Amino acid sequence: MIKSEVQKRKTFAIISHPDAGKTTLTEKLLLFGGAIREAGMVKGKKNKKFATSDWMEIEKQRGISVTSSVMEFEYDGYRINILDTPGHEDFSEDTYRTLTAADSAAMLIDGAKGVEAQTKKLFEVCSMRGIPIFTFINKMDRETRDPFELMEELEEILGMRSYPMNWPIGSGIDFQGIYDRKHQLVELFDASNPVEVTVHRVQGIEDAKLTELLGETAHQKLKEDIELLDVAGDEFDEERIKNGDLTPIFFGSAISNFGVQSFLEHFLTMAPAPMGRKSNEGYIEPTSPHFSGYIFKIQANMNPAHRDRIAFLRICSGKFERGMSVKHPRLGKSIKLSQPQQFLAQERAMVEDAYAGDIIGLFDPGLFQIGDTLCEGKEMVYDEMPHFSPEHFAKVSIKNALKKKQFLKGLQQLTEEGTVQVFETVNGLEEMILGVVGELQFEVFEYRMQHEYGVDILFQRLSYQLARWVEGEEYKAEHFNLTNSRPVKDKYDRPVVLFENEFTLRWAVERNPNLTFLSHAKR
Repeated sequence: MIKSEVQKRKTFAIISHPDAGKTTLTEKLLLFGGAIREAGMVKGKKNKKFATSDWMEIEKQRGISVTSSVMEFEYDGYRINILDTPGHEDFSEDTYRTLTAADSAAMLIDGAKGVEAQTKKLFEVCSMRGIPIFTFINKMDRETRDPFELMEELEEILGMRSYPMNWPIGSGIDFQGIYDRKHQLVELFDASNPVEVTVHRVQGIEDAKLTELLGETAHQKLKEDIELLDVAGDEFDEERIKNGDLTPIFFGSAISNFGVQSFLEHFLTMAPAPMGRKSNEGYIEPTSPHFSGYIFKIQANMNPAHRDRIAFLRICSGKFERGMSVKHPRLGKSIKLSQPQQFLAQERAMVEDAYAGDIIGLFDPGLFQIGDTLCEGKEMVYDEMPHFSPEHFAKVSIKNALKKKQFLKGLQQLTEEGTVQVFETVNGLEEMILGVVGELQFEVFEYRMQHEYGVDILFQRLSYQLARWVEGEEYKAEHFNLTNSRPVKDKYDRPVVLFENEFTLRWAVERNPNLTFLSHAKR
């Protein structure tokens, strides 16, 4: 029973640069799964629809995804869990952590712009974990770069070889559709009615039927492209795809809903089922009879009317049942999971049972922290969640001293969510410094403090770019009280030094050989 349920699950993240069409692709996938009836548009202030995956008020105002949403639906016998990560330039540590809950990733690339900076950053996190990456090259119904050039860029920038599962026939106003190499199908695109897709089976690339459908010039160009791919391109290799060494490429247009269903159906046959996870008790298989999972995300005030706080749990093994009692190793006690929920963005449904790969939300009265393991049977703990050094820092203070209690509550909750990291100075001034991975998180923090906790705050930006946790008995905070570095402590009172740049960090490392400078804190 457990094994068959696990095999039905596909849990993946969608990663991309801003404006590559990620939210649009997510919604089209939800449409195919019957999870929504109509896709909301993320742009256009006069349009009152909003993207299904964007629920926070600030996201609706700006037309971007700020937090990582979790959505689940069923399609063709599969249970699909989509982790929709923020793609904007100033995303947060929450994005990195969300990727740890995925078994594979769909990487979306704008056909005109190619591989962009943010895509590279997210790709590196996926690559670190060695998870399979499936590439969707979007906006083929607009003018795009040469497909061979895009493939070359994937290899040069990301170091990843690719195998096109289908191939575009023209682009922009000349875009006629895609040729499916594996199934020898042609899907024809009609710009005047993109919803209606006609599919023709052909007898290989030489089939004269292609000349009738495409015209002689387009057919000849397609033949030359496919022959070049067959001779000079990589071979299809499922093992290399599984190991993250080879990415299957799909071409299409998410906004026109063209090529999306083909992508989804290929993806479901090729993407891995939920994979095992490492723990202090060894490797835990998803088909293990004992339930286990870990908290990878905490979100406060998803429903402002109820001031609720939800902890997102990735199930790693066994069967989850509503009302079950599980062990909470960090607290050393058992807890009952009585109100589990699954999500379609803001929409929630109570969960009766769930299996490895599923994401469930747990009501959190303050019991959970990011990285916590919950389990049945023998007590165990999954390997810690990765922590990333903040890259932007600012001193924070409140405008109204009478709001200090609300400020401290908001600071605690938003720190536990991972929106910000908080540091205290150790020079006797009792200054509070916030650190974030992405610049926009300051804006998110300020907005949420004002609207969810009723607190107005002031920021004073600082020039530091790096935080390093320091280990070693010879550490003395006063040695780092310089213009280009500052000693602070984190919320667990661990020593941290903020540095202005890589040069000042190297200078400190060279002059303090008995100290260790870590880019993340050990739990």
